Amino acid sequence: MSPVSIISGTEKRAIASLASLYALRMLGLFMVLPVMAIAGTDFEGATPELLGLAIGAYGLSQALLQIPAGALSDYFGRKPIIVIGLLIFALGSFIAANADTIYGIILGRFLQGCGAIASAVMALVSDLTREEHRMKAMASIGASIGLSFSVALVLGPVLVHFGGLQLIFIVTGILSLCGIGLMLYFVPTPARKRHRDGSAIISEVFKQLGNGQLWPLNIGIFILHALMVAMFVSIPPQLVQAGLSLDQHAWLYLPVLLVAFVFMVPFVIIAEKKRQMKGIVVVALGIMIIALILMSQAAGVWAWAIALGVFFWAFNIMEATLPSWLSKVAPAGAKGSAMGIYSTLQFLGAFVGGLIGGWLNNHFGIEGLFLILALTVFAWAILVIVTPKPAHLNSVRVDIQTQGSEDSCYLDALINLRGVADAILIAEEQAIYLKVDASVFDYQQAMATVNSLGE
Repeated sequence: MSPVSIISGTEKRAIASLASLYALRMLGLFMVLPVMAIAGTDFEGATPELLGLAIGAYGLSQALLQIPAGALSDYFGRKPIIVIGLLIFALGSFIAANADTIYGIILGRFLQGCGAIASAVMALVSDLTREEHRMKAMASIGASIGLSFSVALVLGPVLVHFGGLQLIFIVTGILSLCGIGLMLYFVPTPARKRHRDGSAIISEVFKQLGNGQLWPLNIGIFILHALMVAMFVSIPPQLVQAGLSLDQHAWLYLPVLLVAFVFMVPFVIIAEKKRQMKGIVVVALGIMIIALILMSQAAGVWAWAIALGVFFWAFNIMEATLPSWLSKVAPAGAKGSAMGIYSTLQFLGAFVGGLIGGWLNNHFGIEGLFLILALTVFAWAILVIVTPKPAHLNSVRVDIQTQGSEDSCYLDALINLRGVADAILIAEEQAIYLKVDASVFDYQQAMATVNSLGE
């Protein structure tokens, strides 16, 4: 094993601290999901529609600021933007903790979303890790998000039992302030540079809005998070009606999420290792439709446990495979911009889900709500079925040692290497972005080629 293939101590520290930072923030956002529909009824002015808005309000501000915050981090540095975002997130948390009305909760949740640090964190990961370790770093971030979601569903009901929604928001604010300490004292400070695979470029964002290969995934993540938030406007009251008090919900979510995770892992492995990404996504959509139909008929605790287990089985598969699919089809040098659009639609979906979840439940009842959601997922499944299978390509950036008329020599040399499917030269960054088949592409050969041309 060559020295360059060994992950450094600095990279390990950066990955661990940024994954922890992301997990702390997402934990704060997610903890209200399983409890707001019940605990929020104590607030003045609360209605099912406004409770749904309180759950999803963060999604609107997050969607609006996701790409601009990433772009600002290119100019002012990652750490300042992340620290400011965490301060805004903490402010929103403490405003919600002191709210007496549902409108105060909505304001606090909206401000939480204004602390839009996701794109800046991802860009910082790209700044602090080398190409050959970046996929591991991104996978660690993804795992931290999944873990925080699972912990939030379990921890939310526990905290509400001891101190109501106020305690959740206080803990959330404290976690955000802890994140600032983590950022300032544990995360290394990188040299400032643009990295198109880690952050969105505004001009490229507009270009990728017209990329038809990305829209089945953008639409999909919008639907996925809309239905997830819409569900939690209705499910907690149903569990109470079935005989499970709010403080006991954690003991239902915990085994359900563990079983769903275990069932998810083989499918993700097949999708990646066997190159069956599209097939696995279609299967997951089928499982999700079954879960939503089961929810429309659920009448007891065991029925809800089974339906939720089936749903989170499919949900976890989709959460792991959709961003991987997107990274495979995004053109060379456009991954960060494509992911910016994707994340924007993800948060916008959470907002819309909160907005319509209570309304659908009020007008169509629990059965109608879940059947409408099932039909929506069915329409998405048809879209995926007619979408071409993705080529299993990874994104790679190679820095070059010159700038000017000789740049084309680097591009010509790299695009002819085995496993390279696409390449683009970004002269102002002194870099070439590649799309490669990782099973045959040799990164060390690419670096040796660049070094030989630079001599």
